[in-house]
Amino acid sequence: MQTINLYEAKTNLSSLVERAAAGEEIIIAKAGRPLARLVPLATQRAIPRPLGLLANQGFSIGEDFDAPLPDDIAAAFAGTTP
Repeated sequence: MQTINLYEAKTNLSSLVERAAAGEEIIIAKAGRPLARLVPLATQRAIPRPLGLLANQGFSIGEDFDAPLPDDIAAAFAGTTP
């Protein structure tokens, strides 16, 4: 892990980002006091999450799924129930 002065970091930002992307961790300091850490982004999972995780588990969506709510329930969501 290398510590770089803020002025030098501003001057060489592109190369520092390339180094960080390659796996190096860089500390950016101002007047010798560490302020920030430049690290690579975490890589995405190698195995993507499968779609339809609960497929064939007996779940179904009713025909009236997107029908308007009854007035009393809609009022409760709106916070206007007596």
